[in-house]
Amino acid sequence: MESSAEVLEIALIDRGIKRDKDVEELYLSNRNLVEIVNLNRFRNLKRLWLNGNKLERVKCFSTNFHLSELYLHDNQLRDIHGCLRHLTCLTVLTLQNNQLTKLDNIIEECDRMKSLSVLNLFNNPVAQEPGYRLFVIHCCPSLTLLDRAEVTKAEQVMSFQIYKQFENQVKDRIAFGRKSEGPPSLYYGWRPKQSSSSFRPVTAVVGTNNLRSNQTSESPDDAVNTRLLKKSLTIYSTFDWSKVPRLEERRKMEVPLRSAHILTYVYR
Repeated sequence: MESSAEVLEIALIDRGIKRDKDVEELYLSNRNLVEIVNLNRFRNLKRLWLNGNKLERVKCFSTNFHLSELYLHDNQLRDIHGCLRHLTCLTVLTLQNNQLTKLDNIIEECDRMKSLSVLNLFNNPVAQEPGYRLFVIHCCPSLTLLDRAEVTKAEQVMSFQIYKQFENQVKDRIAFGRKSEGPPSLYYGWRPKQSSSSFRPVTAVVGTNNLRSNQTSESPDDAVNTRLLKKSLTIYSTFDWSKVPRLEERRKMEVPLRSAHILTYVYR
């Protein structure tokens, strides 16, 4: 059985590469390797194939910070804790068909990979955990492809609702820059025309908002616009410089100068 050092040197000779800094890709897959030599000498390495071997640990690229694609599928990996966290430039990481059992460790390794878009974890024990997919989508928001399936907008929304429940409640209650205690119909009495007979006006006071049950609107848009006019108010004040005399004029004045005029503008 060839060692990883021998396999590596043969691969470099076959490609005609003489300088370590020229190595941007290494293809070392399907070589029955049980260990991998340290790859720190290849500082510009961007893509690495180590799939199809018998690796149990991969602490071999501690300074390969430029790695963007790493293929580790079809091995015998049991744990990757402390092996990948520093690879913050990764966009593709394949770990399927291994023996990974600790999902928390995998997420901890990936939480600094802000550009990670493709992640494969299927055919590992971790992929059998309940709610596994939504949990991974929540922890890795940059993913576009998980286990060869596209990450949908609906899955992103659902993961947010499950794992960010408080933030989701706040988000649903924000309107016009402040929290709302409910939909516009609660404040402006909008209701479909066909259901007017069953409508009960609201008379209670909710939170710090004033309910206006005596107002009705034809549609939800009308209710929102009405609330916009009531709530959105901007006041702008400035000096009326046209009323302020010049220095020479002030010296000739017989009476003391009164306070300057202030102009106030109100915008809705």
